[in-house]
Amino acid sequence: MSIGFGFERLGIFTLKYPIAVAIVVFAFSALCVSMLPKVTMDGDVLRIYKNSGEEFNRYDELSKAFGTFENDAYILVKSSNLLDPKTISKLRDLSFDLELSSYAVGTLSPFSLRRPAKGEDGSVPAVPEDMQSKEEVAKILTSLRLSDEIMRNLISEDLSGFVMILFPNKELTTGSGEAEMLDELRALALEYSSDEIEIKITGPPVWKSEMLAASINDQMTFSIIGFFVGALVALFCLRSFWGAVLATLTPFISVLWVIGSVTMLFGSFTFLTNVVVTLVLVIAFAESMYFCFTWLRLWREGMEPNKAIIETIIRVTPAAALTSITTMVAFLSLAITQGQGIREFAFSGVIAVAVAFITLITFLPLALKISIKLGFKPPKKVNIAVEAPIPIAKFLTKKYATIISVLSLIVMLGLLYPHFSLKANFDFKDYLPKKSQALDTAKEIDAGVGGVAPIYIKIPLKDGVSSVTDGDFLTIQNVHKILEDNIGQGKVISAASFSSYSELGFSRERIFKAVGPFLKRRFVTDDGEQALITGFLPTLTSSNDLKIIVENTNNALAKANIEGAQVSGFNVLMAYASTDIIYSLRNGLMIAVLVNILIIGIAFRSWRIALVSVVPNFLPILGTELYLYASGSGLQLTTVIALTIAFGIAVDDTIHFLSAYTRAKNDGLNQAEAVSKALENVGPALIATTLILCAGVFVIIFSSLPQIALFGTLTILTFILALLGDILILPALLIAGGRFFKFSGDTKNEKN
Repeated sequence: MSIGFGFERLGIFTLKYPIAVAIVVFAFSALCVSMLPKVTMDGDVLRIYKNSGEEFNRYDELSKAFGTFENDAYILVKSSNLLDPKTISKLRDLSFDLELSSYAVGTLSPFSLRRPAKGEDGSVPAVPEDMQSKEEVAKILTSLRLSDEIMRNLISEDLSGFVMILFPNKELTTGSGEAEMLDELRALALEYSSDEIEIKITGPPVWKSEMLAASINDQMTFSIIGFFVGALVALFCLRSFWGAVLATLTPFISVLWVIGSVTMLFGSFTFLTNVVVTLVLVIAFAESMYFCFTWLRLWREGMEPNKAIIETIIRVTPAAALTSITTMVAFLSLAITQGQGIREFAFSGVIAVAVAFITLITFLPLALKISIKLGFKPPKKVNIAVEAPIPIAKFLTKKYATIISVLSLIVMLGLLYPHFSLKANFDFKDYLPKKSQALDTAKEIDAGVGGVAPIYIKIPLKDGVSSVTDGDFLTIQNVHKILEDNIGQGKVISAASFSSYSELGFSRERIFKAVGPFLKRRFVTDDGEQALITGFLPTLTSSNDLKIIVENTNNALAKANIEGAQVSGFNVLMAYASTDIIYSLRNGLMIAVLVNILIIGIAFRSWRIALVSVVPNFLPILGTELYLYASGSGLQLTTVIALTIAFGIAVDDTIHFLSAYTRAKNDGLNQAEAVSKALENVGPALIATTLILCAGVFVIIFSSLPQIALFGTLTILTFILALLGDILILPALLIAGGRFFKFSGDTKNEKN
């Protein structure tokens, strides 16, 4: 069995039955093309956390019981002349239009709020119609802010603006419905805006819309520029236009197959699985370049071109199969982590790597055979730039092998300190695009009314009645006060918020009847068995600050002997679940490293080979973590994913080098000669493929999504460090090991 565990035989099968394979390749390509019109992008961040554990389950139960404010649209209204009765009248019309929207199940604003009518069994608008003066408007709005905690969180203190909240219909806003709702809201905002009235829209639907637009733009940009840059690098390295075309065709087919496969399996892309398209592009480019490099070298050395294809399959594809296996292991390690979005990314990555390998050993050999028939001639020589570093590497590793080996071990041990010092870090704003207008609007709301990002406490009610009994009401008041003590006075709403009406003699039943069934459901469930206390925080509250609030609140609830209370909310879910996911991903990374080292040992049938691969594969990860530690970025969701995937791809170079090294040992060369031969044969290809990888991923750095841009930065850094490890540290370790590795070439069944 070869180091590729026999998977390379598919390449031999392709050459044996080219017509049959060509038909299958064409048919599957046609199927994937048919899927292109169905490609969609899901910008829902909640998809990442779905089924991720207790925090998600708690949030899901909360949403089902009460509905939440997480899908609500916030309309910020500002006016320098807000107190003018004409302005108020116009904004009242806007409020009515929002209520009449087919996408709304309810709204909350100063105009939608009603209060019990004195002396009557009904309700009246909290903001009366037909007010006659600015003084009257100011008096009403000020009274609302002072007497009603709900309005205190919607009306700015200087009375220059307020927030309207639209509660969407979940059924109507699924799929394209949410975008249609936003279009309707933007049309209303445009209709009611004027020189005196400024209307802006924000909230989760807008955030998702921005993320979605950014992801779609990224995918188009990454694919187009990635192909262009990859083709330029291939042209630079191969010094042949048609050679560059051949090296580019395989990635093109790979990307087509991946887009079709992901769409068929998962229905849509997410902002995470979107990255898989770029990753498969660079992986396919790298393997295609390595294949073409070897084929052209054998051809230039005098081998007949068709025979050179067969020989390239025999020499290259076993290592390519092994690199695909190790990269898939890296992706699969992500699936250990709970969360639908992470697992979709993991399995999408596995599919992408498998597709890249299958494309390499089916499509590329057929393309090369066609190119020979069409008269393709190889360039006399590859670009000197990819060969120039090899003599330097050979000199350094031969003369200073021991010094380089000892220093690399010392550095690796030293880098364990930042590795264990890194802490998980999460901030929601990092998920939003740079220069996000919705985020800017949220900041204005934060500055005006102190924020509308909700945090919830759900408590059970003992009596289970339609209205709230005295005992349960006292519990709600206590929880209300506990949350207020932690986030600020006037920043909490609950059934206790209507105490001003109770003091006027209105019964709780009449108060709830006045506010209406929809708003009542935001405080007490229809069956009366649960109550909700909602606090409002600034949108940009950091995850660390939020955790302190949650912990202090939980401690206070426990001290007050309030049983069954649960603190939740989307921001709470993200803060805690993200930390759990990040540490789980990190553990998965360590598992991937160890498993891949074990696989390398099994493939080469040598524990010595496995051992020598530890340092050059650990150093890139530890070096990139040093960057995170020094920059203060900490461990974020995409940083751990980047480290895992970059490791899975970077280990490919190690495998190709070790494959060439063991082949040279089997040819009878001594240790130093085998290392030198391996550097000569695969060194230029390793440099060229790293250029391809870095150039392809480089475009990701310019993503408008900060998390994706950071992903690109860390991936490139890992690739560069991996190249140094494979052309400098790995050869030095093999030479310095000398006698220790004298048996490391015993793979006699490898083709010489």
